[in-house]
Formats: sequence, C-alpha cells, structure tokens
Amino acid sequence: MTNQSQSGWALLPLGLFILLFLGTGIYLQSQGVEYAFYQLPAPVAIIPALLLALYFNRVLAPTKHNLEDSISLLIKGMGNNNVMTMCLIYLLAGAFASVAKQTGGVDAVVNLGLGVIPSAYLVAGLFVISAIVATAMGTSMGTIGAVAPIAFGVVEVTSLDPALMAGAIVGGAMFGDNLSFISDTTIASTKTQGAELKDKFKENLIFALPSALIVLAVYIFYSSSAVPTDLSNEPANTLLALPYFFIIVLAVLGLNVFVVLLLGIVLSALFGFAVADYQIANVGKDIYAGFANMQEIFLLSLLVGGLSELMRHQGGLNFLVSHINSALSKVSKSGLYFKNQFAIASLGLLTNSAIANNTVAIIVSGDSAKKLAEQADIEPRRSASLLDIFSCITQGLVPFGAQALLAAATFGISPIQVVSNVWYCMVLFVISILVMIIRTKR
Repeated sequence: MTNQSQSGWALLPLGLFILLFLGTGIYLQSQGVEYAFYQLPAPVAIIPALLLALYFNRVLAPTKHNLEDSISLLIKGMGNNNVMTMCLIYLLAGAFASVAKQTGGVDAVVNLGLGVIPSAYLVAGLFVISAIVATAMGTSMGTIGAVAPIAFGVVEVTSLDPALMAGAIVGGAMFGDNLSFISDTTIASTKTQGAELKDKFKENLIFALPSALIVLAVYIFYSSSAVPTDLSNEPANTLLALPYFFIIVLAVLGLNVFVVLLLGIVLSALFGFAVADYQIANVGKDIYAGFANMQEIFLLSLLVGGLSELMRHQGGLNFLVSHINSALSKVSKSGLYFKNQFAIASLGLLTNSAIANNTVAIIVSGDSAKKLAEQADIEPRRSASLLDIFSCITQGLVPFGAQALLAAATFGISPIQVVSNVWYCMVLFVISILVMIIRTKR
C-alpha cells in the first residue's frame, strides 16, 4: 500500500470504538447510573475496534495480510517510540502526583493560595489556584479532585453560584493541563508532532495567556457579599509546595522531562520527610500507587497506537486528511499555511467531540496533524499547540467529559450547568481563531 492510498472504511474501527464507549456512557447516564462513562473502561471498549481493524487489514490492503502479519503491524504501532515514551512519562507523572499528594504538597499549594485571596475575589482566586495546581500536577482530573471539594466548601459559606465556581475550577484545570510540562496531552502532542516541550509551552502562551487574563478580569467583577468563616483545610506547611515550583522552573529551563519527574518524586519525598510526618518507607508503595492511577491511560495509549498504525496502513488517515483539506478549500481561498492550521485545529476539535478524551484524540489524530503541518511547513510547536488547545477546548465543554462529570458530582449540580460556565474554554476558542487568522505566516 502506498502512502497515498485512501479508504474511508479504514476509519470504521475508530467509529466503532467511539460508538461503544460514548454510546454506553450516554445510555447509562440516561438510566441514572453514577459515573456512567466509567462503567465501560475505554481499554475494553477498544477491543472490538481492534478486531475489526485486524479484519480490515486482510480485505482493504492491496496486498492481503494474514492474521500473523496483521498482529505484527498492531504490535509495531503499540511499540512506536512516541507511544512508549508517552507511556513511561505517564508512569513517572503518576508517581510524582501520588507522592506529592501523600506528603501534603497538594494541600500546601491550595492553602497557600487561599491564604492570600481577598474574600471579594474568591472565584478569580480559585480559578488561579486551579490553574497553578494543574500546571504543577499535569492533570486536570487530579486538580479538580483536589481543589473542587475546597471550592465547594467556600460556596457553602458564601452566596456564590455553585455552577459559576465549578466552571472556574474546570476552566483553571484545563488551562494548567494544557500548559503543564508533565500533562499527558502535552506529552502526546509534542511527541506526535516532534516538538520540544519548552517550544510548545511558549507557543501555547500566545493563545492561553490572553484568554486566561480576559476570564480573570470577568471573574474579578464577581464578589461575594457573605464573608466566609473558614476558607482553608487543616494547616499545611508551605515548604511542601516547593517541589511543585521546582519542577515548573526546571521544565521551563528545558531539562529532560524524565529527569524533571524523577527529581519531583525525590524532592517531594524528602520535603515530606523533613517538614511533615511522611515516612520514607512508604515511598515505594506511593510510587506504585501512582503507576496504578495511570493504568487506564497507559493501556489505552498502547492500544490506540496499534489501532492508529492499522488505520494508517489501510489508508484511513490519508482519507481523513484529504477530506478535511477538501472541505477547507471550498470555504477558504487563503494560503496553505492558513488552511492547514484550521485543519489541524479541526482534527483536535472534532475527534475529541466524539471521544471526550483529549489525550486519546491527540494520539488518534497526531499522525494526520503532522502530515498537514509538514505539507504547509507549519512549525512542530504550532501544530502541537493547536492540537492540544482545540482538544482541550472540547474537553472542557462536553457534558459527558470526565472533568464535567467530576465537578458536577462534587458541587451537586448537572454537567450541563458546569460546562455552560467554563468560560475559559469558550474564550480560548475565540482567541485561538483570531490568532490563527492574524498569524497566517511564520
């Protein structure tokens, strides 16, 4: 099969995966099942799609492949250098988050912020705290899990709108997750596009910082007439927050991500031992717990890598790129650089609209995005940034996304109420479109 071969049928396995994963979640949600979208784990939902892709490898390819050859191709995709690198980083990121949480680092970061926020600017302040924690932790879900309960406690003792507060927490989490050096979406987008972490970070700031400042300015106008009685959890030693800030500085300086994460784990354990009651003997158990927390995304990344390779081999990704280009050529007379930016953005936006998992969306569409970038001479940092940003926008606005569901459960409101208040993602969409229109040339 040549690299120019195309087949829309090759995308059907991806459609089957989306149908099973999303369809099951929507049905169970309608039946009132709690955490409906977690009842059928994504690594299980993808198995029928893999079987279909293996079958298609026998009937779609010009050269017929037997089962053994097809499985070899699947394993080749799973063992792709980028996929394996992502998986190793997932493990280290999970280990760091676990150790830092057990040592009290998360509570220290949150309480440090709460201690300096004037009561009139609680929504704005918690948006900033959520953004900082997510940037440090590299996970929007972990951030929402850490900050949302505290934010809900604030809502209970003020007259603040819980939906507004929930939207601020999710928005801040998406901001930090999108920028963090240890976020799985950052790792996936940079590895698939061949970009450097620090270059992608700087590029992302062009889109994310103006959006965050606009939203922050809006939140500042919201104040509470009720004075909270107690805004913090149990006192946490602020020294425990230092490992988070160390890894941000080291990552910005361009230190290898593996070294950054390993240093984060070591520093968190040492600070916890020195200034808290953390037992060094527990560090091995906590690291393994962090590995376990990354099990689903680890397995899914491997399997999606295999599925992607089969779809690429069968011409599915070429088909997708070709049709996005064709659609854009009908609505735009601008140059290739301009059109392909929108094509890459569309890949991230549309794929994640269906999957509701921004990391998976980036992995699935990464090869196509890279091809579009190379075709128009778009810098890897720009294509990585666009892919991450637009999947992030979708993730913050889909009511069946994990972030919206977790925030809704914490605040006792509906996911629709949550996503309708995630103003950061809405503003980020508008700002990103404007940036792409203005910056049409390198």
